[in-house]
Amino acid sequence: MGEKNAPVLKGSLFCFGFGYSAQALARTLPDDRWRIRGTARKPASASEEDGVARLPFTGAGPLEDPDALAESTHLLLSIPPDEGGDPVLRHHAKILAACPKLRWIGYLSTTGVYGDRGGDWVDEETPPRPTTPRSQRRAEAEQAWLDFGTAHGLAVHLFRLAGIYGPGRNALAAIRAGRARRIYKPGQVFSRIHVADLAATLVRSMDAPRGGRIYNVCDDRPAPPEDVVAFAARLLGVDPPPLIPLEEAGLSEMAKSFYDENKRVRNGRIKRELNVALRYPDYETGLKALFAALPD
Repeated sequence: MGEKNAPVLKGSLFCFGFGYSAQALARTLPDDRWRIRGTARKPASASEEDGVARLPFTGAGPLEDPDALAESTHLLLSIPPDEGGDPVLRHHAKILAACPKLRWIGYLSTTGVYGDRGGDWVDEETPPRPTTPRSQRRAEAEQAWLDFGTAHGLAVHLFRLAGIYGPGRNALAAIRAGRARRIYKPGQVFSRIHVADLAATLVRSMDAPRGGRIYNVCDDRPAPPEDVVAFAARLLGVDPPPLIPLEEAGLSEMAKSFYDENKRVRNGRIKRELNVALRYPDYETGLKALFAALPD
């Protein structure tokens, strides 16, 4: 009787890179209707503490058990490319091309592929113009996945993500940990997205695949990073960190490279095509919700 009334399995999701974003997506999907597995870099991390099996994958070679992908209906990719290209494609292209049930592939990229636009707006029709080796590798990996989808009739989707924040990863947490800085560069803005809105966007796409489509995933309000930290400080009732000019911040070359790119990212396509209604349309809404959830 119990088996007859059990929920019908809706899909099998495999996540190459079961990190912050993939975990948020997994929490969004009903446990009793989805089979979810992912990868971790270290074998010691391959556990099932949250009910999700993690298989070791470093990118140096294929999964020890290639059959782990055979039943996948959905594939999420959040592992960055290396100097040799995309590690998942490098080691699993033939296996994935032969997966009989695979109907949705989502590649998590970055809005960094647009490069520096001097603060101007970009959308999905704006040609990529990466300005760093890291972003160039991303753009090449994007095209490799699109070409793979076209060659094998698979629905590949690109999600160009803005800066992700959410529980445990936000300006409030940085201030409380004493790590927050207010670095100032005139005219600089960044786009961002709450991880819950990212997960909701992915679910909408999984429900309505459109192979070859590109989606910017960001909120409605690009903003200077120093304003975000100042607002978080006001919520916490503390003085914000002092403003530090970018040239005096002593940032690493990696951190400094983010300030070399300045653009505003449009998100209209996820609203028009996927009917996404952002729960957190700006950083103030998102931080207020995170503040309200803080333990007393």
